Amino acid sequence: MKKNSIYIAGILILLMSTSCEKDFLEYEPEGVLSNENVATAENAESLVVAAYAGIANDEMVGPLTHQWVYGSVRSDDAYKGGGGRGDVDVVDRYEQYNLTIPDYGDWMAPRTWTNYYKAISRANFALSVINEIPDAEYGDKTLRQAELRFLRAHSHFMLKQLFKKIPFIKEGLTQEEISQIANDLPNEDLWNLIAEDFIFAYENLPQSQDEVGRADRNAAAAYLAKLRLYQAYEQNDQHEVTAINAARLQEVIDYSNEVTASLESDYGNNFLDGFDNGSESIWAAQFSINDGTKVSRVSFVTGLNSPHGSALYGCCGFHLASQNMVNAFKTDADGLPLLDTFNDEDILNSVNENGIVNPASGLTVDPRLDHTVGVPGRPFKYRNTVNEAGDMVYNFSWARDPGVYGYFGNMKEQQSPDCSCYVKEGPFVGTSKNVDFIRYADILLFKAEALIQLDRWDEALPLINEVRTRAAASTQRQIDAGATDIYNIQPYTSFPNKDYAWKALKFERRLEFGMEGPRFFDLVRWGEAADVLNAYLSEEKTKRDFLSSAEFTAGRDEYYPIPQREIDFTGGLYEQNPGY
Repeated sequence: MKKNSIYIAGILILLMSTSCEKDFLEYEPEGVLSNENVATAENAESLVVAAYAGIANDEMVGPLTHQWVYGSVRSDDAYKGGGGRGDVDVVDRYEQYNLTIPDYGDWMAPRTWTNYYKAISRANFALSVINEIPDAEYGDKTLRQAELRFLRAHSHFMLKQLFKKIPFIKEGLTQEEISQIANDLPNEDLWNLIAEDFIFAYENLPQSQDEVGRADRNAAAAYLAKLRLYQAYEQNDQHEVTAINAARLQEVIDYSNEVTASLESDYGNNFLDGFDNGSESIWAAQFSINDGTKVSRVSFVTGLNSPHGSALYGCCGFHLASQNMVNAFKTDADGLPLLDTFNDEDILNSVNENGIVNPASGLTVDPRLDHTVGVPGRPFKYRNTVNEAGDMVYNFSWARDPGVYGYFGNMKEQQSPDCSCYVKEGPFVGTSKNVDFIRYADILLFKAEALIQLDRWDEALPLINEVRTRAAASTQRQIDAGATDIYNIQPYTSFPNKDYAWKALKFERRLEFGMEGPRFFDLVRWGEAADVLNAYLSEEKTKRDFLSSAEFTAGRDEYYPIPQREIDFTGGLYEQNPGY
């Protein structure tokens, strides 16, 4: 149970309502409230809380927080899963790349667009109200403005990461003015507009806040490091990386140095109830339980992803680790990843008559495998039973459609069914576990990436090794639950050259954040999406027939299409992304 969190209450019902028929860029809180009759400090506080709710008001079909669809399944980390290709077929279209089209039949990415702009509208409405309150009547005025601009920047960042060409909407605009804002800002200008909000937050927020969940200077510095890293890889209109801006990379380092945090002692803490807002969590979507309502303020964004064949869970078997992802955890005799040859041979690729994987002889793996992937025969979520009422060892039978998607599961977004954080609504599972947007491991690897690109790879070595050393110390839970100890992970002794350091950095990000969602966006940032994903597909489709026609098209598939309904609503004002 969280304490001292920002709880999202019935104020949302009072402040907000919406219709699916209207343009969501013009979404504004409706009802009895207006700028004129809510311009008090007390009401402003409620509006700020409502704005915080907006960034986590997602759902299985319009994700805002966990990027399992857009960043994990869309990459080489995972398959869609579920009951075959036709089950939630829109995600299958994303996974095939060449089937993604900007039509009205796509009900997921456009809904995410809608939900983010609703969140932006909440922040803007609150800012419009607060801007009119005299300073003398609202002692926290600047503080709350900074929080709201942080929230607005967060939503714009997430939209840009998905769609690239987006309209930037600020407060104080009329409906007519909003309808005239195009999505044609140059890439650099749009990055800088988003950065302005984060900079305002950075300059006006305290280093930490008494109420967990509120944005602070630490989070603003972290987000600025992330934004400047993305901005450093300069893209042309065809999404090709044409240059890497050294000045932006130095800003990444500078802002990273401003972040105060530490890694959790055990990697698994990041994915367990009871460790929310811990030492590693920099910025997270907050959820809660036991608030007196039916399902509380829990997250259902991964509600489709529980193991399907287990009576302890029940549904629906989505988001399954790819064979490529599993192979990436293989280590050599020195405890290092096989940077160039990891996918030459499948590991954990056969299941015996008892539904248990037979490890290859002499196999050693990075322990993050058993924090990330459900593997038949190995304890699931650091358990082998649940109160003696159920077997928690992952079994082949938990795979819903192994003939299509194989039998590896996901683990990070799951909680044990006896967790006090756990809610089941029909077949769907929700939990009050936070979803982290940025954790301290991100900051270490953002900084390491910038240093390597600036030819300072020796300075990056201890940062990458800090992440690896923590992973090496994160084995006891699995072993205590009965996992065979096949772990071998060691720090790098040196980086002999930039090329080796760069491969090590990219591989470390994949292992550290496997199936959390950043993988696809990393590949796009680096300008490597087409090469990496087509190479992945070339091999993976020999193992998974459902990928036989999948193909990634460079200059198109790096971003989602602008929703067709938004282009139609604006009379063609919005420009479509290339290739669609």
